[in-house]
Amino acid sequence: MDFLNQKFYYNTFFDWLIAAAIILATVVIAKLVYWVLRTVIKKLTQKTKSTLDDILLESLQQPVVFGMAVFGIWFAFDNLHFPNDIKEYIDKAYFFLIIINFTWVIARVVAGLIEEYIVPVVKKSESDLDDQLLPVIRKTLKILIWTLGVIIALNNVGFNVGAVLAGMGIGGLALAMAAKDTVSNLFGGIMIFTDKPFIIRDRVQIEGYDGTVEEIGVRSTRLRTLAGRIITIPNAKFTDGIVENVSSEPTRKVSLNLGLTYDTPHEKMELAMKILSEINESNPHVRENPIISFNAFGDFSLGILFIYYILKGEDILGVQTEMNMEILKQFNANGLEFAFPTQTIQAQILK
Repeated sequence: MDFLNQKFYYNTFFDWLIAAAIILATVVIAKLVYWVLRTVIKKLTQKTKSTLDDILLESLQQPVVFGMAVFGIWFAFDNLHFPNDIKEYIDKAYFFLIIINFTWVIARVVAGLIEEYIVPVVKKSESDLDDQLLPVIRKTLKILIWTLGVIIALNNVGFNVGAVLAGMGIGGLALAMAAKDTVSNLFGGIMIFTDKPFIIRDRVQIEGYDGTVEEIGVRSTRLRTLAGRIITIPNAKFTDGIVENVSSEPTRKVSLNLGLTYDTPHEKMELAMKILSEINESNPHVRENPIISFNAFGDFSLGILFIYYILKGEDILGVQTEMNMEILKQFNANGLEFAFPTQTIQAQILK
């Protein structure tokens, strides 16, 4: 019993045991409340027609548990005996964490409301501008809420926020130099929104990367490559580099160099070009007026240049397969032989 009355850091061992018991009980109660919210209350909210209660419940679960834990720890230490300066620090830490907890609640509620009410409207709209602006608005609101929350928390625990902001102003030049890459990325994001070199779901090529734009953020843009991987590119790259918007092409140009054997008469050369023109006209997935030309006397063949244009939105590889198969069928049916490298060696016998 004498051991329980011995003092450690201004309090007896028994006082510390009581404080530990209070903290343990608070944690247990917080876990129990969390379980009730996740099971009982959630089932009740799912039965209602409104989704607002589901959003509030999902947003409040973790902050409520965290707030109860913070209160329990503060209550345990408040019942101990400390000097006034230590008590003051404990109270300030408690108020700081409580304000941060309320900020967390607000941020989660706003995020939930956007996800539930704003995102479906944006997905249904035909414009792509709102798809690009939504991630920016989300991040901006999140940063704004947390910035205000931290400032209010610091101000309530006695920090001179005005002096801190003034100090930030003095060090602004150094900060700007250190954050020049971030600033350039921000301006790059603004350029993307204003100039619109591409929009979400466009396929672009930049610095060797080829992929579909999935998200345009304030600092960076995400592409899903043809291999299915996500890459994140700083927005400054789009202002300094050359961006090719593949999706903006009205048609896909395909060039074929067909070589026929040298024993092909001119009548069959004309027939070959006529067949190519008919193949182009009969395919609904390509544009009219192809380019067809007898353009070369090659080393091993008579060359025919055939340029056609696949319409936007069509299956590029599928249309190429259709065209190539039809060319092969028609040329074989009309006795038009494709050339391959050949070499004739003439030998002279010496007597």
